[in-house]
Amino acid sequence: PTPLPPLIRKKRDGERLEDAEIQSFVRGVTEGTAQQGQIGAMLMAIRLRGMDAGETLALTQAMASSGRTLAWPPAWHGLVVDKHSTGGVGDKVSLALAPALAACGCKVRGPRGWRGDSGGVPESLCSPVPPRQVPMISGRGLGHTGGTLDKLEAIPGFRVSQSPEEMRHILERVGCCIVGQSAELVPADRVLYGLRDVTATVDSLPLITASILSKKAAERLSALVLDVKFGGAALYPTQESARELAQSLVEVGTHLGIRTAALLTRMEQPLGRAVGNALEVLEALECLGGGGPPDLRHLVTALGQCDTGGHGGTR
Repeated sequence: PTPLPPLIRKKRDGERLEDAEIQSFVRGVTEGTAQQGQIGAMLMAIRLRGMDAGETLALTQAMASSGRTLAWPPAWHGLVVDKHSTGGVGDKVSLALAPALAACGCKVRGPRGWRGDSGGVPESLCSPVPPRQVPMISGRGLGHTGGTLDKLEAIPGFRVSQSPEEMRHILERVGCCIVGQSAELVPADRVLYGLRDVTATVDSLPLITASILSKKAAERLSALVLDVKFGGAALYPTQESARELAQSLVEVGTHLGIRTAALLTRMEQPLGRAVGNALEVLEALECLGGGGPPDLRHLVTALGQCDTGGHGGTR
């Protein structure tokens, strides 16, 4: 393997990393041969110098390949979907959207609706097809934003660590599951995710892109909708910076073979009325029952429309 100090120096000086060099870095992270100081230095170099689209794609692929890749039955082809948010205060959308998507039987007709050329009308048919499967590999809180896994662990006895075999069993029974990174699933992201929070590199565009999409690539998704938030309660303060991230996510997701859509959503205040892990779980349950705050219900509906055959690209 390539020694890490020359790679850190190369990125520190603003040079482009080759695919093999990125793979060597991720391998060191996964195998534990890279020191935490070296990993932190590389994260900061990436944060300050950035990565081009090719580097970001290579980092995403290397992280996705750091563990096992999920495999699904042929009957699930085209039905494995997911959603991911860049995070914000009071964001409990995944808790309501995952079971809602699992219960949705809308079959997409053709790819036009994903390219956004259908005049804003989703090209889908309601038909008696099998429910969608929603495997979510989620994360914990970053910065001031809450994490879906932290919210779920407010439920006594809830276990967010599941093996791929356990995930498939859960999906076969209930159609959705939310789990965290593990030694088997995207282990490189588990290490980098935690270090980003303590090295002031949370808001790095290529690191966010690679973190989110490495998990989604490992899920072998058919389609993905991204909720990219901006404003005072989000990671990105301006719509322009959020749009740049959304475009990066859609571009890399498309290169990975995932039909990817992104919504830009304003977050100047907490989403819904509840803030705090246990309270947000209760509010998500209210939403599933048809109640809850209107802003939460509206966002769940908008994201669900995209994931069941609505729009592609960024809007």
